[in-house]
Amino acid sequence: MNRDEEKAVNPSPLEIEDEPTVERVFAEKEVPTWQKQLTVRAFVVSFILSILFAFIVMKLNLTTGIIPSLNVSAGLLGFFFVKTWTKFMEKFGLLKQPFTRQENTVIQTCVVASSGIAFSGGFGSYILGMTEIISKAADDKTGPINTKSLSLGWLIGFLFVVSFLGLFSVVPLRKIMVIDFKLSYPSGTATALLINSFHTPKGAKLAKKQVKELGKFFSFSFLWGVFQWFFTAGESCGFSNFPTFGLKAFEHKFYFDFSATYVGVGMICPYIINISLLVGAILSWGIMWPLINTRKGHWYRKDLDDSALLGLQGYKVFISIAIILGDGLYNFVMVFSRTLIGLYKQFSKKDNGAVLPSDDTEPKSFDEERRTLYFLQDRIPNWLAAGGYITLAVIAIITVPHIFHQLKWYHVLIMYIVAPILAFCNAYGCGLTDWSLASTYGKLGIFIIGGWVGASQGGIVAGLAACGVMMNIVSTAADLSQDFKTGYLTLASPRSMFVSQIIGTLMGCVISPCVFWIFYKAFPDLGTKDSQYPAPYGAVYRSMASIGVLGVGSLPKHCLTLCAIFLVAAIVINAIKDLVGKRWAKYIPIPMAMAIPFYLGGYFAIDMCVGSLILFLWEKRNKAKADAFAPAVASGLICGDGIWTLPSSLLALLGVNPPMCMNFLSRSQAAKMGL
Repeated sequence: MNRDEEKAVNPSPLEIEDEPTVERVFAEKEVPTWQKQLTVRAFVVSFILSILFAFIVMKLNLTTGIIPSLNVSAGLLGFFFVKTWTKFMEKFGLLKQPFTRQENTVIQTCVVASSGIAFSGGFGSYILGMTEIISKAADDKTGPINTKSLSLGWLIGFLFVVSFLGLFSVVPLRKIMVIDFKLSYPSGTATALLINSFHTPKGAKLAKKQVKELGKFFSFSFLWGVFQWFFTAGESCGFSNFPTFGLKAFEHKFYFDFSATYVGVGMICPYIINISLLVGAILSWGIMWPLINTRKGHWYRKDLDDSALLGLQGYKVFISIAIILGDGLYNFVMVFSRTLIGLYKQFSKKDNGAVLPSDDTEPKSFDEERRTLYFLQDRIPNWLAAGGYITLAVIAIITVPHIFHQLKWYHVLIMYIVAPILAFCNAYGCGLTDWSLASTYGKLGIFIIGGWVGASQGGIVAGLAACGVMMNIVSTAADLSQDFKTGYLTLASPRSMFVSQIIGTLMGCVISPCVFWIFYKAFPDLGTKDSQYPAPYGAVYRSMASIGVLGVGSLPKHCLTLCAIFLVAAIVINAIKDLVGKRWAKYIPIPMAMAIPFYLGGYFAIDMCVGSLILFLWEKRNKAKADAFAPAVASGLICGDGIWTLPSSLLALLGVNPPMCMNFLSRSQAAKMGL
């Protein structure tokens, strides 16, 4: 799941009001210049956290595709590291510059920009979908022209070429988005509120306690990962997993395997997300797949393996795609409609004959006046943004066709002509709804460019590459707009936001591919359904590209009918959620979340529901404490288990097997083995 899809899975509050007197609290504190906001220590801390978060995001990307928001963890850990640094330096009389909320904002922006490349980089989706292993798993017969061998060099090069365009496309619009249109950008606002609170005396004390809890559960989660590896039932032992509780038979595939990561993710994700996952798992693995399996020999050939795309696997993949597309189509129409309506209302406002409010519009409060002053004083020249976009576009038009020979220069040119418009629409819609449609625009690239090129000319790879180009541009545009809003509310300069986003993206273009490469080399079966890292979206995105170039004629019997039913059902469910209002909508499952276990199974849904149960019981016992510390506990579980993947991957690369094996057997299994 990419960064924009993660917004669907873990939405921020739709309306977050800032404290009207917050700037009065900081009125006596000097605001550093934009150059002083960009400190060496900030980028050292950002680099360390970027590596940590890259492993976390990559692990989630290659397992379930569900990635929760890590903004809170980034802000909290950034605060802790630099606060510790400054206290140490102050003790020895070496502190030259105090730690400010502006510097904290720079760290958070840089880390999120870097780890965001693991989303938009497509390592678990469109990039993996190009590989031969995914092609074979999908029983693809279109030939080698529709596959591409991965190498670390072209992965880094591709990201460098396409990841910066979106940043330059929205720079001229920052004042319109933040000040003139007053878009809320709920995630950016929530992040700003968090950072502002950290730098008040009361907030700093709470942050210290939160970090203490995070560290406690980080250590527990890391050691638990070591324990799991040490006693794991590896392939060398004839087993496949750490001991699990539950049912792993085809008809059920529901079990709990003690994953600290998924328990932590479950504590961060809203209850309805985890319930949606469970409902999707029961509907698919509990009801549909067993029923369809009984039609073997009637709906599809008896001799086909369950993993064949023309057999049962086809139903799993394409029905998942139908739900995802239905959900995406509905939200695209709704968000795009709200965008057009919002733009119409904005441009319909007349102020002395002017279409937009002028620069001298009197602010309504002290906070707004101060924020507007600092936001407008460090302008980024429009010529720099336009020149940067044109220069990078020319480089991409020349370079991308050399990386993907299936794409021609004119395909890339057309995408870059259209991209600024789509980037603006995505950034504006995200400001209204907190929903980024980057993956939807990417899917449009798959179908339009893939169909244009055709299967015989490598349309599958061309479509997936076009998806990457579009997704990176519109995703980073929305991300930077969120960061401008965060900077506006913390008095961080737009220039420091832009520079930190650039530096974070530079880090991500190197760190994320290198982290992916460790996984890719350590686990040769990565991307296959029985792998430790099945990367479900790799098969899903390739299947979308196959539909785009081959049509729907290759689907198994009745698969198209079922896809149509589930696509319409996803639209209807979303419509009902919007019609019944917030009070009842929270009880209606989310189609996007329901679609994921259709392909993967319900094992991670059980783990995540355990996380929800822990949070629910904690809130019943002490809601205030749960609200304050649950995000820190969840982040500790995720970070500890996530960072363990580095040494475990290195051990796998070195061929080191776990020294002990352990497994739980049922009474009947033990009897069969003579135990």
